[in-house]
Amino acid sequence: MLSAAALALQDVLSPPFRGVMVKSLALTIGLLIALWIVLVWFVASWVVLPWAWADMAVSILTGIGLVIGLGFLVAPVTALFAGLFLDDIAELVERTHYPADPSGRPLPIIRGAVTSLKFLSVVLLVNAIALPLALFVGFGFVIFLAANAYLLGREYFELIALRHKDAPTARRLRLSNSGTIFAAGLFIAGVLVIPIVNLLAPLFATAFMVHVYKQIAASAPS
Repeated sequence: MLSAAALALQDVLSPPFRGVMVKSLALTIGLLIALWIVLVWFVASWVVLPWAWADMAVSILTGIGLVIGLGFLVAPVTALFAGLFLDDIAELVERTHYPADPSGRPLPIIRGAVTSLKFLSVVLLVNAIALPLALFVGFGFVIFLAANAYLLGREYFELIALRHKDAPTARRLRLSNSGTIFAAGLFIAGVLVIPIVNLLAPLFATAFMVHVYKQIAASAPS
């Protein structure tokens, strides 16, 4: 697991990844900024107080709250972009580290988009529940980390596995290695909670899961 994480980090920082990295960062930052602008406008338009000092206090608290909230939204944004860049990143990793293995098949565009959108809705729901717990309950952060570890580990593994296996086989492979995949998800969720670094989460998660998949596939019975 540690060796897979180290290889993924090396991959993300390598020259072949720079083009995908720039596109991923631009889209992630752009979407987060757009969300922040919309939410600030909504609060400013609908929350009007008769006292200037109260308006100022609400504006400051709203800004702080939105920064924290958007930090938690990196996980759903990562889920959304998984389907967009997964094939490009996975192909680079496979070509660099596993040239002798059969190449993975790119996911059909519609299937990848539908899978990502379905997964995005689940991640949004789980994080909507986990965010208040993380802010107001002592063990909320643990719930947030565990929920995202399970969801992201499951999503990324199945998307990578589907490049090589049919859907039932990919699902069986995931279920029979659920502990390993959850541990891999913890690595991804850990990256998500590190400010700035979490912007690279889609690239790291995809490269990392390619290595994890290769390790699992190599040890799976024929």
